[in-house]
Amino acid sequence: MKHSLADRAARHVVRTLVRLPAPVKRGLAGRPTVVDGQTLDVNTQVGLSLMRLARWSDFASMPIEKARAQLSAEAWIFGDELPIESVEDITVPAAHLDLPARIYRPAGLTAPAGGLVHFHGGGWTLGDLSAADAVSRWLAHHAGIVVISVHYRLAPENPFPAALDDALGAYTHVATHAEEYGLDPARIGVSGESAGGNLAAVIAQETARAARGGPSPTTTTTPSPSPTPTPALQVLFQPATDLSTKRASYRLFGEGFTMTEADMDLYRRSYLGDHGSATDPRISPLLADDLSGVAPAYISTAGFDVLRDEGEVYARRLELAGVPVTLLRTPSLAHSAINVPGICPPARDALLAAAESIRSALASGTDD
Repeated sequence: MKHSLADRAARHVVRTLVRLPAPVKRGLAGRPTVVDGQTLDVNTQVGLSLMRLARWSDFASMPIEKARAQLSAEAWIFGDELPIESVEDITVPAAHLDLPARIYRPAGLTAPAGGLVHFHGGGWTLGDLSAADAVSRWLAHHAGIVVISVHYRLAPENPFPAALDDALGAYTHVATHAEEYGLDPARIGVSGESAGGNLAAVIAQETARAARGGPSPTTTTTPSPSPTPTPALQVLFQPATDLSTKRASYRLFGEGFTMTEADMDLYRRSYLGDHGSATDPRISPLLADDLSGVAPAYISTAGFDVLRDEGEVYARRLELAGVPVTLLRTPSLAHSAINVPGICPPARDALLAAAESIRSALASGTDD
C-alpha cells in the first residue's frame, strides 16, 4: 500500500514526539485532561492536538469514503508493525462469499495451536484489515496463538445483518475447519474491538443459544442440526453492547476525544439501516434475555470512551448469568487507542494484560 508524503511525514512526527522526555510532552500537551477522576494519557493528548493541528475532522463530518481512507491512514500513521514469524493474506468462506482475512502466526508454535478469530472496529461502517493489524500482531506474539483477522461487509451499503452474517460465517468456517489452519478446535476463541467486539459478543451468544437447542446461530429461526461450536473464549475490547441507550459515559466523553457521540450516531444509523432495531439483542447483546452458557469473557474498557459504561454493564450481566468474566478498565486510555500500543503505553499494558489471559485460556491445554 502506498502512503502519501503527508502521511509519511505525520508518521515520522508521531514517532519523534513519543520519544520526547515526559516533561517535554506534558509541555506540548498542556494541562492534563482530567474527567471523572481519570487523567488522559499524555501521548494520546499530544496525538489529539496533532490531529487538530492537521485539521483532521471527526468521521461523522465527512463522506463515508473519505472517512474510510482517513481511518486506514491513521492505522498506519499511529500503528505498530511488530515483527512476527508470518503474516498471510487469505480469504475465508462465509455467507456465500469469500471474506478478506489475514492470518498471523508467531514463531515457536506447535500444531495444533490455539487461535482467535478477530474482527476490526470502525462502527460497522469504517475499517479494514489494516485497522486491526497492530492488535492482531500483539495478541499473536504475546499470547502465543494464531490470530485470524477477518474483514466483513460494511454499512451503510450493507446494513444489519450483513456484518453479523459475515462474522458468524467466518467464525463457523474456522471453528469447523480447524485442522486446515493448524488449530485445536477446542481452543478457538473470538475477539473484536468496538463494533468488532459487538460482533464477537453476539457470536458467543448465538452459538450458546444453539448449543442449548435454541435457534441456529444465524439471523433466521431455523433450528440447526449441527450447532456451531461455542468459542473457548470471547475477548471484547471497548465493545459496543447497547445501541438503544446512551449512558453517562456519552455525556462525559462525547466530544473532544477519539470517538465522539456524533460518530456513534452515524454508526448506529448506518448499521441499523431501514430494518434493524436497536433493541434486537443481535445488535445490542446487552439486551439478551438469557446469557447462560456463553463463552468465558475477557472485557477491556477504556476510561475516556463513550462505550465505557455499556461494556462494563455487560460484564456485570455476564457475571450474574454465571459466566466467568475478567473486566479490566484502563482509566487513561481513549477509545480505539488499543490499536496503537507502540506509541501509547496504556494501550500496550492493556494488550499485554489481555494476551496473558488469552495465553492462559488458549495457548495450551487446560491440564497444563
